[in-house]
Amino acid sequence: MRSRFPLLSLRFGAAAAILGTVALVSSIVAQTRPTTPAATPALNGGATYVGEAVCIACHAPQNKQFTHTVHADIFRKNPKNELQQKSCEACHGPGSNHLKNPSDPANRPSLVGFTKEWGTPVATQNAQCMQCHSGGNHMFWDSSTHARNQLACSDCHNPMAKVSEAGLLKKQTINDTCYTCHQQQRAEFAKRSHMPLPEGKMSCVDCHNPHGSTAKALMKADSVNELCYNCHAEKRGPFLWEHAPVRDNCLTCHSPHGSNHDKLLTVARPFQCQQCHDNTNHQTNLYNAGQLLGGGAAPNSRMIGRSCQNCHSQIHGSNHPAGARFQR
Repeated sequence: MRSRFPLLSLRFGAAAAILGTVALVSSIVAQTRPTTPAATPALNGGATYVGEAVCIACHAPQNKQFTHTVHADIFRKNPKNELQQKSCEACHGPGSNHLKNPSDPANRPSLVGFTKEWGTPVATQNAQCMQCHSGGNHMFWDSSTHARNQLACSDCHNPMAKVSEAGLLKKQTINDTCYTCHQQQRAEFAKRSHMPLPEGKMSCVDCHNPHGSTAKALMKADSVNELCYNCHAEKRGPFLWEHAPVRDNCLTCHSPHGSNHDKLLTVARPFQCQQCHDNTNHQTNLYNAGQLLGGGAAPNSRMIGRSCQNCHSQIHGSNHPAGARFQR
């Protein structure tokens, strides 16, 4: 009986023939592969793996700390992990050469060390970590300012002890870890007006990705404004009447970490506004002491409170039809 769909039958027949050919080739390749596993490549000057038990015999205190880390869980509790019995050497490299003279400082290159005193190059240290931590948030590490300044992973992390709640950091919190180098930002967060970071409502990584970013200052957004809009969505707009410096950059008026002026302003009002509006003949212009005491002008009540924003309250933008001066 002839098929009602000869063209369709022909196509299915051709597909079946192709699949059969692929299966035959795969079978031939599988038969020609060696059945014995490939030999372990020579590492650390031809050293071989000795196993975790040998390391623990001398490094009992380190083992006690390491047991509580996520690394220990991965290497010791995963039965499918091929490095289950050599968890120490997964990071430090094969240890047979180290056993020849473990107390000799000259023998330190036989292992990969993660301290400055050990002397292992930063690139070698980081390469060990990147064997597992190479994707996700670490994708742009090689081009980050931290990498360019020869920062090692172990400068921020302690893979051998659970000091922090998460991330195996060297300090108890993310912020304390960043403060190790960023002392200026630590001082700014201590100022009168600051982001709620000291109160624990946010951390440095809410705005920055320490492992690399495509934006300046390791920001987690393409621009400063896009980053600020994550929390300050009401400032995003679009507005019928837009304030040019606001649309340009939030940092034109605000300090990102902290300031001694209200609302994280870089300069106190009205000086902040008068950096651009410097010849307005407006009542917010400053008066000297004699004028304020009645020596030629009435007391300037508009200099108190929020100064210019006493009237121009919608300074980030307005959608009111009569809001050209951001007063409503």
